[in-house]
Amino acid sequence: MKRTVQEIANALGGKVVGRADLEVSGVAPFEDAASDQLVYAGSSEYLKRIQETGAGVVLVSEVPEHGEKALIVVENPRVSFMDVLAMFNPKKEVVHRVSPHAHVGENVVFGGPVQIGPGAVIGDGVTLGKGCVISPGVVIEEGASIGKDVRIHPNVTIGHGCILGNRVIVNAGSVVGSDGYGFAPDGTAYRKIIHTGIVQIDDDVEIGALNAIDRATNGKTWLKRGVKTDNHVHVAHNVEVGEDTLLVAQVGIAGSSKVGNHVILAGKAGVSGHLSIGDNTIVGPAAGVVKSIGEGEVVSGVPAMPHRLWLRLMSLMPKLPEMKRQVNQLEKRLEKLESGSD
Repeated sequence: MKRTVQEIANALGGKVVGRADLEVSGVAPFEDAASDQLVYAGSSEYLKRIQETGAGVVLVSEVPEHGEKALIVVENPRVSFMDVLAMFNPKKEVVHRVSPHAHVGENVVFGGPVQIGPGAVIGDGVTLGKGCVISPGVVIEEGASIGKDVRIHPNVTIGHGCILGNRVIVNAGSVVGSDGYGFAPDGTAYRKIIHTGIVQIDDDVEIGALNAIDRATNGKTWLKRGVKTDNHVHVAHNVEVGEDTLLVAQVGIAGSSKVGNHVILAGKAGVSGHLSIGDNTIVGPAAGVVKSIGEGEVVSGVPAMPHRLWLRLMSLMPKLPEMKRQVNQLEKRLEKLESGSD
């Protein structure tokens, strides 16, 4: 399926510079594109390198001074590139198909056509919205509710009573609704705290592979609209994660903490329990958050501190051995002065 540059520009609301009649067969990486493919220049660096790509057409946010490529000028080339990707890879309509090797319990409600793969187990009283794709080996326990156009990849478990909104994606091996890590000391032993809550995942959330999203002790663990998690993320019981927040690989959030909207928790960041992180905050890689953070802050380090202060501390680290040597020398000189010796 080919489209002209003009057809693509019309769909994107962009402006054509150069050959509008050039036919495009698809998209490709910047370095590997052919003359009938489209790429994007998402930064000034790539804008300067436009002539290096073999692509016939480039999505740009501004017109470079020199160049012979066909251009489509758009506000955000990277976002528009994703739209072009979807244009050349349209979603297939879900046709109702339940594998004979799947188990479907009693009183399961289908909101429309769904696909259920072999080895999947759908518990009693589950609701599946129109367009759901349930991959092989998935377990959805009793009473769970799954919205429209949800994609659940292989070997995922959705715990009993949990709620997933529309267009949610859960990648392979993740568990939504596992018991939280709750134990009460009883003498020298620990007694398990029964977790009677649920997990609620709102619309347009994507859960990475091998995540663990724990159910609440009471009430709900809640991932709000647009949250995106990377692989190996752990969200503990009763945590609340705000809209359009990003949780990067190996992030861990302890119980009952609240993370605001548009927050970024970088890789390996850890958040202690019962804390709050304000909207539009960035927590740096491997940072350890041990106290609440206000809105719009950027923090790094362990314990997490303002990023600029952390940079200053890191710049001092290589100098510490020499500083220690100098301090030792000064102490010896001071001792001599105090003792009255030369």
